[in-house]
Amino acid sequence: MNLLKPLAVAALALGFAGMAHAAMPEQPSLNITTFDGKTFDLSAQRGKWVIVNYWATWCIPCIKEMPDISKFVAAHQDKVAAIGLAYEDSDKADIEAFLAKHPVSYPIAQVTVDKPLKDFDEPRGLPTTWLISPDGKVAKRFVGPVTDASLGQAMGIGK
Repeated sequence: MNLLKPLAVAALALGFAGMAHAAMPEQPSLNITTFDGKTFDLSAQRGKWVIVNYWATWCIPCIKEMPDISKFVAAHQDKVAAIGLAYEDSDKADIEAFLAKHPVSYPIAQVTVDKPLKDFDEPRGLPTTWLISPDGKVAKRFVGPVTDASLGQAMGIGK
């Protein structure tokens, strides 16, 4: 009986903590202008897996994973799309210069810390990758670098 009171207090505290930070929706929306001037609309990608990758130019693990994401998307372009989100306050020209040295096969957009995306939780570390299933629902979140193998395993897609 004495155990129930601390459990009730903990449950109540967790409930209030959840109110302070709304949970990411099961089926997030994303409509953003990419560096090439096009619009990336997550809902237009239904039927494909979508990799939503938060990264930064100063993030060494981000730089290491970019070729794997590019390779995976290029190898499975009929089943997989990706969007890279440069999560930093740098000038667009600086990010574009970085991308000239580290090209990728998927579109890139910028998200600044002061204007986070409405439907995606702010990353707690970089890189952070959200895997969206073909029905538009969040399938998995990776914190830390991904590889073509970890992406393939999460999607059930072989090499």
